[in-house]
Amino acid sequence: MVVQLVKLCLLFVGLSFVAQSCSGSDGNSDNFSQPTKPSGLTIDVDIVGQSSENPNGDGSGEVNLTFQATNATLYKILIEGQLKESNSNTLSYTFTDEGTHDYSIVVSAYNQGQFISKTISVTVYVEELTGLVWSDEFNNGSLDLDKWNYETGTGVNGDWGTGQLDRATDRPENISFQNGITDADGGCLVITTRDETFMDREYTSGRINTKDKGSWGTGHRIVARVKASGVRYQGQGFAFWMMPQEKPVTVDAIMWPQGGEIDIMEYVGSIPYHNLGTVHYAWEWQNNQYQDWNHGHLGGYYSYETQQTPNPEEPGYGNFPPPENDPNVGSSGFHEYGIDWYDDRIEFFVDDNIYHIHYLKDGGGYTVDGQDEKSVELVDGRRVTISEYSNHFDEWHPFEHKMYAILSAGVGGSDYTYGGPIVPEAQFPCSVYIDWVRVYKME
Repeated sequence: MVVQLVKLCLLFVGLSFVAQSCSGSDGNSDNFSQPTKPSGLTIDVDIVGQSSENPNGDGSGEVNLTFQATNATLYKILIEGQLKESNSNTLSYTFTDEGTHDYSIVVSAYNQGQFISKTISVTVYVEELTGLVWSDEFNNGSLDLDKWNYETGTGVNGDWGTGQLDRATDRPENISFQNGITDADGGCLVITTRDETFMDREYTSGRINTKDKGSWGTGHRIVARVKASGVRYQGQGFAFWMMPQEKPVTVDAIMWPQGGEIDIMEYVGSIPYHNLGTVHYAWEWQNNQYQDWNHGHLGGYYSYETQQTPNPEEPGYGNFPPPENDPNVGSSGFHEYGIDWYDDRIEFFVDDNIYHIHYLKDGGGYTVDGQDEKSVELVDGRRVTISEYSNHFDEWHPFEHKMYAILSAGVGGSDYTYGGPIVPEAQFPCSVYIDWVRVYKME
């Protein structure tokens, strides 16, 4: 009987607690309520310089957005494949595609997990320019954060996706500036790899990029003046390269290699007499998912000695370290590494010597056959690598879209193209000097 009374008392207490919780009398019912969904989203667009004479703006490409929604705490704006966030009610953006173009802008108003979206269209005119349109001369002694981002950490799979051993940092030990470098036009950005214990790694490095701050596509010459003076041993390397800024509106992020990659300068200590200029891509879309077999790449080497594609076209590994003052290695002096990016092809050059021409569509450099192609041909009496990527999917044509620039140094690599295993005799610190990076709009 006592046991039954105890059970009844416990049951009563439990029911009383449930009743109080459901009634909300304790004042905590809000903990279980859903956030209020935003409503009444409005968007206003001010095209800078818009007038009756210039209905699409003054040619600057600048627009100012103002948006408002009841109960909104955060706004997300999708514009030209870039997703931007704002806690305020305004956003300024500059379009850069020259001429008059129509753009769709999607604004979403959020309150925690609840949101509403609205799409507007805007027509903007951008004046056509030629000549120098962007540059960093590295003369100010500090990184211009309006142009560049520090990229830190260990990247994809903890090894930057290439088997590297280094951790990138934003410390002055890895990214610094120096004046008075012989043959430099002015000050230099210095990116240095070091043999040191830092966090979880035994090597450190530096890398910066222009993501969301500067991106370019067809119709541009993109070039950097670099002296890779410290890159002298297997396992040391430096790259000036590009990755996709734009992406399809149907995905949050575009998977590599579907988005493409352009390696303008890939210089490693295991191949000291040559630079490699390469494009990377996917053969099939495969639902924007990475697959080992889906990675294609076509590259061409440049010989510093002959100023053309070498013979044989695939140089052997080794011959490191080269003699200190050997003029035929990339570490001996400054060189200008660049591309001219046309609608139908990308031309790779070092010191204005074209050594690799890559065609972007089937039939551009070879017979239409649906195959990727590569060979060495004589162009104006010089050996030039001619390659062709036959795009096999309609979802995304990677080399028709803007890419951002990257400057990076690394230690180690999964194969010799990426530097190869670091050798015990490699000397550190290993510094690379970047005199400038410039982008020109071609006529």
